[in-house]
Amino acid sequence: MSGALEQRKLLTFRARTYMAFVLTPRAPIADWLADLDATLERSNRFFAGHPIALDLSAVRLSANGIAHLVANLEERGIRVLGLEGVDVSETTTKLPPRLRSAHCAETSVRPDPQPRPPANPAPPSASPAPIPKKAASLLIDNPVRSGQSVVFPDGDVTVLGSVASGAEIIAGGSIHVYGALRGQAMAGAADNPRARIFCHRFEAELLAIGGYYKTADEIEDSLRSGPVQAWLEGSTLKISAMNS
Repeated sequence: MSGALEQRKLLTFRARTYMAFVLTPRAPIADWLADLDATLERSNRFFAGHPIALDLSAVRLSANGIAHLVANLEERGIRVLGLEGVDVSETTTKLPPRLRSAHCAETSVRPDPQPRPPANPAPPSASPAPIPKKAASLLIDNPVRSGQSVVFPDGDVTVLGSVASGAEIIAGGSIHVYGALRGQAMAGAADNPRARIFCHRFEAELLAIGGYYKTADEIEDSLRSGPVQAWLEGSTLKISAMNS
């Protein structure tokens, strides 16, 4: 009996939060897939190595339709981690699992049949003291090498060195690169449209803020090799040179 208990103690379960890219298909699906193919043609590494969630709230698909869409994405090298915006009744064991984000997590609470007051109730306070919120940021004092991925969803990322081609920086806030930016920089990943990207030498493969992006071939050659900043104006990603 004790052996069985020891085995049971070895099994541990933890809840963790991961950052994933979210694709939101729209009808007609054939046109949406064509737009996706155009994106992949401009930057075939855009989704490489990233977990992908599929938000189906904007379309109405049967279980077979969802399975067909997932298969189409896998043919393009996009593996779907899970589904959002879909009813449980529409999912089957053959489909990716249904995901629950933090703002719509389902909980079940069993009420206490005999509520009890706290043992030492604190006196009411007319004006509770505010808790200062510490600004979150990540400082990287080494170059980010090719193949490396820096993901920091809690705030800004500052790189004192350069970001090599094939490397990527993903930040919930803004991104500051004090060297050359040759890889990919994706700011505002935590739904922050006010995020910006700054770099002292612009040679990036891709820039993105809040889901809006531009690849290297969409950016003016005149901006190359100089200091630039990028920001959002509505749904348009703007990039301009900074005065040195």
